[in-house]
Amino acid sequence: MKSNPIIEFVALAAIWGSSFLFMRLGAAQFGVIATAGVRVAIGAAVLLPILVWSGHWVSLRNNAARILAIGLLNSALPFALFAYAVMSISTGLSAILNATAPLFGALIAWAWLKDRPNAWRILGLAIGFAGVVLLAIDKASFKPGGTGWAVLACLLGTLCYGYSASFTKRYLTGVHPLATATGSQVGATLGLAIPTLWFWPADNPGPVPWLSLLVLGVVCTALAYILYFRLIEGLGPARAITVTFLVPVFALGYGVLFLNESLTPWMLGCGAVVICGTALSTGVIAPRSRKPGAAAATRP
Repeated sequence: MKSNPIIEFVALAAIWGSSFLFMRLGAAQFGVIATAGVRVAIGAAVLLPILVWSGHWVSLRNNAARILAIGLLNSALPFALFAYAVMSISTGLSAILNATAPLFGALIAWAWLKDRPNAWRILGLAIGFAGVVLLAIDKASFKPGGTGWAVLACLLGTLCYGYSASFTKRYLTGVHPLATATGSQVGATLGLAIPTLWFWPADNPGPVPWLSLLVLGVVCTALAYILYFRLIEGLGPARAITVTFLVPVFALGYGVLFLNESLTPWMLGCGAVVICGTALSTGVIAPRSRKPGAAAATRP
């Protein structure tokens, strides 16, 4: 049966939006490090057979060192940082901050890869970071019991995503995406193995946390990667990346429905600013200037 990119697009946003909810449920008993460690281990276990069956194992083997290394920055560290963050701030706010990943990606690509943005994209960067500052001013407090460190953890996680994107473009161009995704989960699993065992909870977690981590690993990691690759193939990378803007909508909804989280007009307004800025900075929204005579030239 032929796939429907629109249905897959919405499904991916719904899946990634739910990851913040399941991280909260899992980390409540597993703790931050074990939550991230079990998640990537399950994701790797699901993706490895698919990689071998698809015939792209050679691609992973030939680029193993760099792919395993990117797993630490693109999965292990950010997954742990977001698991830490959702224990102190709402899942919706975490998802909004997660939407800044393309902003950091654009800045790092500018500084490292010399991918200079045009004026509209620079404006988008300024708008997006202004939205983050406004959110942080309202939510971040470094007093005892405050949420400042959680906000910083989210931003550090998105910084890792942004760096990973440039690293992948610089060193892994041409490597099959499934090999990169699978290898990154293996690398993250190896990197988190000892910390996960060290911080394993003394009391065995109940069925809800175990089920949450199972969903995180199988659905929010393995299945999500597969859907994302299909979208890149069907819609192209520029359109596929716009799923980032829809993720907070689902995350906010899940938080309200299942965790009784509250929404404020300030959070929604700042979130809209962040998303609009990100859309401009990534070129998803690209205002065009009409040149004199351009319309006439297209007429028969």
